[in-house]
Amino acid sequence: MNPMMKAVRLHAFGGPDVLRYEEAPRPALSHGDVLVRVHAVGLNPPDWYLRDGYRSLPPEWRPEPAFPLILGSDVSGVVAAVAEGVEGFAVGDAVYALVRFPGEVMKGSGAYAEYVSVPASELAHKPSTIDHVHAAGAPMSLLTAWQFLIEPGHQQPNPFQPFAHVPVPLEGKTVLINGAAGGVGHLAVQLATWRGAHVIAVASRRSEALLRDLGADQFLDRAGIAPEEVVRDADLVLDTVGGAESGRFLRSLKRGGALFPVYPLGFAGHQEAAERGITVSTAQVRSSGEQLAQAAALLADGTLRVVVDSIFPLADAARAHERAARGGIQGKIVLDVA
Repeated sequence: MNPMMKAVRLHAFGGPDVLRYEEAPRPALSHGDVLVRVHAVGLNPPDWYLRDGYRSLPPEWRPEPAFPLILGSDVSGVVAAVAEGVEGFAVGDAVYALVRFPGEVMKGSGAYAEYVSVPASELAHKPSTIDHVHAAGAPMSLLTAWQFLIEPGHQQPNPFQPFAHVPVPLEGKTVLINGAAGGVGHLAVQLATWRGAHVIAVASRRSEALLRDLGADQFLDRAGIAPEEVVRDADLVLDTVGGAESGRFLRSLKRGGALFPVYPLGFAGHQEAAERGITVSTAQVRSSGEQLAQAAALLADGTLRVVVDSIFPLADAARAHERAARGGIQGKIVLDVA
């Protein structure tokens, strides 16, 4: 029998109250895996989508996992053991990762726990200048922004469209980022700034000072005049909110521009986009230790900064989900496991 650990498990779909902090078997290692003693966990929308049974998806797409399952995919921690076939990591190394995403998205990647098994290819050494809480807030949001704006980094088929996502050159371009204060948004602002773009950030008024500090050149209050009524001739819109309303940003783009909705389901503006000569493209974020290693240098030297909205103990994961449900998140919600 495997040793036991504390974890937050799901025994049925539902609201935050279905999350149970309890004993669970410590994961076993397979060839090429690394056992990580988790110090912190970053929360992401797929966590509450899965907890809720992905009710927003068509019925045929909804998961039928084996309960109990452990949510979560963003971790920062310390290597506790390595299996055969692992190179580049040793016991005691501080690491961070996006765990088994999207492969395990519908059945839980196991991050809300004291230990998690991670394929070595998905791990990177944690930047030494940031703590585990901030490192845990990075992986999914940072890889999403990176794979949309910088480089996809893989050749896997895109489940959302029949063609591969191709980022656009950012230097000297005008980029509007909607939802700029959120997990993906605040890192996308910094990446676009790093690559030489003129960045227009759309978020709530209380986030203006933060976003300007992160590099935004212009700020638009989402509660004010609609950004699509103000902005014209942008080269790119990254809509981190996405969904059915993403099409409203087509009028903000110049002919030849691009609209990247992070959440593409419900988008209905393809005909209008074609008429306006605008490319609409989305990406499926995937785990990548290689890209996290590249980004680690930017996190280490302060080029990129992870903003933490709030921190909860692992045992209070339900309260963390309640915080997410209230919205208005600045940066990331993190569970402190250590």
